[in-house]
Amino acid sequence: MAFAMEISTMGQAMQLHARVLKSGPENQAHAQNLSKLFTFSALSPTGDLTYARHILTTLQTPNSYYYNTMIRAYSDSPDPTRSLSLFLSMHCREEPIVPGPDKFTYPFVLKACSKLRYAQLGKQIHGLILKSGLMSDRYVNNALIHMYAGCVDSGLALKMFDEMSDRDVVSWTSMIDGFVDNDRPIEAIGLFEQMMDNGVDPNEATLVSVLRACADTGAMSIGQKVHNFVKERNLSTKANVGTALIDMYAKCGCIESAKEVFNETMDKDVYAWTAMVSGLASHGLSEEAMEHFEQMKSCNVKPDERTMTAVLSACRNAGWIGKGLYHLRSMKKYKLRPTIQHYGCIVDTFVRAGQLEEAEQFIRKMPIDPDVVLWRTLLWGCKTHGDVERSERLVKDIELLKMDSHDCGSYILLGNVYAAAGNWKEKAKMRELMNQRGLVKTPGSSRIEIDGLVHEFTAGDSRHVEAENIFAKLDEMEQNARREGYDPKVSEVLLEIDDDEKASQLLKHSEKLAVSFGLIKTNPGTVIRVVKNLRSCEDCHSFMKLISKLYQREIIIRDRIRYHHFRGGECSCGDRW
Repeated sequence: MAFAMEISTMGQAMQLHARVLKSGPENQAHAQNLSKLFTFSALSPTGDLTYARHILTTLQTPNSYYYNTMIRAYSDSPDPTRSLSLFLSMHCREEPIVPGPDKFTYPFVLKACSKLRYAQLGKQIHGLILKSGLMSDRYVNNALIHMYAGCVDSGLALKMFDEMSDRDVVSWTSMIDGFVDNDRPIEAIGLFEQMMDNGVDPNEATLVSVLRACADTGAMSIGQKVHNFVKERNLSTKANVGTALIDMYAKCGCIESAKEVFNETMDKDVYAWTAMVSGLASHGLSEEAMEHFEQMKSCNVKPDERTMTAVLSACRNAGWIGKGLYHLRSMKKYKLRPTIQHYGCIVDTFVRAGQLEEAEQFIRKMPIDPDVVLWRTLLWGCKTHGDVERSERLVKDIELLKMDSHDCGSYILLGNVYAAAGNWKEKAKMRELMNQRGLVKTPGSSRIEIDGLVHEFTAGDSRHVEAENIFAKLDEMEQNARREGYDPKVSEVLLEIDDDEKASQLLKHSEKLAVSFGLIKTNPGTVIRVVKNLRSCEDCHSFMKLISKLYQREIIIRDRIRYHHFRGGECSCGDRW
């Protein structure tokens, strides 16, 4: 009995299943229809994984196609562990599946390992692949690169990549993406340039990955080259590429270019709108951010959780406590449940306004348990606003170190709270605890792009080839700034050393080194753009305001929280950060 039926819903799939069951003994038509039904149930967005698994379990002699399809479906599901369980049952069956695990099986098993970050299991799967003689398969090799990168082992991913004799665009993209995900964006950009030199055309995924790397490093000139490539290949209509370009320009400090890309994007989805709202908010353009949010809603684009984080960030950066609380409550309208990030924006808004009591009460009354970051935000506010009594009480009440004993941030903040109160003994205890637990403070670092090359500086860094010139320029900058009234804020250095040594340490902060290098290497009037991994200190902020005025330069610094546009002795943040 032969029949054909197009399937677009599970209702039609069930009708087909009923016909298959009535069709009598198994024959070629029976097998074809069952395969069609199974594939739809497992892989279609409107399918049903439970139904597909039921079909698999009822088969008397399932072949590898059924297992591979089901493993693939599970690897893309919210619970990839089912993919691994099914693979193990396939591998350990008393009656082996014919032809057994093959080049279509392993990539999806490795994908599940990557999602779950099961590095050890991934290595065991790698061993099975070696035994099965599939190491020459490019598809399998690409999956291994992706797995190792996803398990935060870019070293092994690179080893796999280097050993490949037959690479395609997926191989290059997997490695570039792996570098970006493992916080090695400079190497990602270098590999992209090598890929282009080798004549391999990037695809959409490659472009999105390298634009992410440009955003992370502030490498705008590389991002502009990618943008030109996108225009040449007419890829700017692709939603994911357009969103990546908006994000790249915003994070490289060029919000006007981000707006241009956004305005040229035809079919704006929630991701494009969110990237624009987030970019405007981070640059302190909170009014514009809210205007775009209203336009987004008028275009019937429903906000998601990230959109609301961007909206609340705009409120935070503008100091709008009332508006922030309103938009937090409005999330119910969009059937969104506030997460810790949303509550964190509100806490940060209270803290920046000096409303520490309100911030504490808000945290204690939240419907979800506060995390270590929220308490640290409040403690940072206590240090900034000099509320020693509250900070000491909070340290005793919340047992911050037990909440996240492997995060050095809590120890550093508590040490700084003690130091600000002059309690050097307790600060020393925090340092000793860090040493005992092998915790190392993340060093402050700043990146600046000059002529397509990203230069990275850490505090006090003297390894740069032009270090002598950089420090000489820095001394000149300090002398000029002192003549304008600059007085180093030595209170920012929470160490028991004399004030001259504290001032020397402040002068060598990473963003000052980066700006010094920028002044040396760029023409007068050129905008200097710096990306910093930590929040700017008060001394650096005051220093940059003066330097922007003295050297008549616009200096754009992106710190961990937001952008600072220094022009003519003022900052766009209004000294709120």
